[in-house]
Amino acid sequence: MKAWNEECAVFGIWGDPEASRMTFLGLYAQQHRGQESAGIVSLNEGHHIIDKGMGLVGDIFKERNLQRLKGKSAIGHVRYSTTGRNLVENAQPLTAELLNGPIAMAHNGNIVNGDVLREKLKKAGAIFQGTTDTECLLHFLAQDKRNDLGACLKDAALQLEGAFSMVFMSHKDMYIIRDPKGFRPLVLGKRKHEEGESYVVASETCAFDLIGAEFIREVEPGEIIKISDEGIESERYAEKPGKLSQCVFEHVYFARPDSEVFGKNVYTTRKSMGKVLAKENVVEADVVIPVPDSGIPSAIGYSEESKIPFELGIVRNHYVGRTFIQPSQSIRSFGVKIKLNPQKAILKDKRVIVIDDSIVRGTTSKKIISLLRQAGAKEVHFRVASPPTTGPCYYGVDTPKKEQLIASHQTVEQIKDFIGADSLAYLSHDGLKHAVVGDEPEFNFCSACFTGDYPTDTFES
Repeated sequence: MKAWNEECAVFGIWGDPEASRMTFLGLYAQQHRGQESAGIVSLNEGHHIIDKGMGLVGDIFKERNLQRLKGKSAIGHVRYSTTGRNLVENAQPLTAELLNGPIAMAHNGNIVNGDVLREKLKKAGAIFQGTTDTECLLHFLAQDKRNDLGACLKDAALQLEGAFSMVFMSHKDMYIIRDPKGFRPLVLGKRKHEEGESYVVASETCAFDLIGAEFIREVEPGEIIKISDEGIESERYAEKPGKLSQCVFEHVYFARPDSEVFGKNVYTTRKSMGKVLAKENVVEADVVIPVPDSGIPSAIGYSEESKIPFELGIVRNHYVGRTFIQPSQSIRSFGVKIKLNPQKAILKDKRVIVIDDSIVRGTTSKKIISLLRQAGAKEVHFRVASPPTTGPCYYGVDTPKKEQLIASHQTVEQIKDFIGADSLAYLSHDGLKHAVVGDEPEFNFCSACFTGDYPTDTFES
């Protein structure tokens, strides 16, 4: 089974005396985008030094690893995928020795025609090590005999369909490239240090905040940037489409709230979603509580607009990861309680409005509502700060198949009954638009997971 590059982050830095350490920190800041694997490749005197593994950034890279990753330039990657196999071969950056020297690459997104490209390359004699679509790029570069990485990348990118924000590093330069529709975020920055300045690229601006880098601008959709010791060069390899397809789910859930994504502050847009949700779906209640942590900004906005007090009615245990293993059947019923604990002092005998960013399968929402009732809540009104998720994402966000999405086959009333809420309401699609872009005339976002209107013709499942 092919492994999609779902939930990923990239990072790159050129000309910095602390390159590997800055890359470590940049990945650490973006850990929310992937917890399955992490990797760093540094460039030292024309040679690549590679270190990657399965797990979290802080667990993989210790002091000895960073000391080994010598050099003034590096790229890094964090990844999480549930669609394919969890293999160290799929951990990025991917590396290869080509005719013109070493190459390393890191990719955030999903190439939706990846299976077609893999089959074509296999027929031409290509041998694949892993199951990720990203590996196709290495084969395209290997087959191109020109000693011009930029030209090779431009030609290869034109064969790709879907979402790709990528960083490449050779033995002498670094390239940054973004797909023409701009699905996934990619930003350019600059870091000052004792020896001068270094250029930095990352999936989110929160990485710049941690390392003290200055945000310059977004990498434009359809743009390729070359960074070397001679400086920085930029050109367009593909024209922008009439309408961009930036992923709106970055603002709904995926990005960190302290990041600027697609030119907009994520905390501000999420808070605005809560305000619009309150205007559309108000209900009498005593308290507004979020499902932590992603529901917090929207719950604050809902509380401010509705004038209903905001409280942290659920406390999250931050030391339980995705890989928690329930040790025996006898305590499987603990489920969500291991991660989320309701506060009885706040909830007892109260009419409660619960704000979450989305409902996927509905099972977690059902368990949360059950916990709130056990804690003494008199009424539980569930509000969702996004429209119903009715379709999967094919462009780099981890969502289940359509049949596993409860809103794809049940009405709002049926979902309400399933999760056990007294009432249920979602943010409308028009409300989502208004929260994200305000009075701007164009909505340059992909919201296909809510509307079914996919911006590409090719899908993979």
